[in-house]
Amino acid sequence: MKAARDTAQALQRIKVGLTGLAAVILLIAIASAIMRTATREAPAGAGSAKTELVDNMVTGNSIDDPTGEPLAELGVAPSSSNAAQAAGRGR
Repeated sequence: MKAARDTAQALQRIKVGLTGLAAVILLIAIASAIMRTATREAPAGAGSAKTELVDNMVTGNSIDDPTGEPLAELGVAPSSSNAAQAAGRGR
């Protein structure tokens, strides 16, 4: 009796193990197919730079502009002209 129970339990463990292994292999296959599809697609505008975009980036981020305060333009920090006006009013 005990041998039959041990055999049935061993067979069930093998079935559960093989089912889990099959599920993991299926998930890896699906992930591999998704990654292969994603890397096969060419990026938009590959091989050529859009001159309008590059020009806008260059003119927007001019290093030579002494008044350019990007943090003040974003509203993160006060600009130096606002700080000078506030100091003038306090006197």
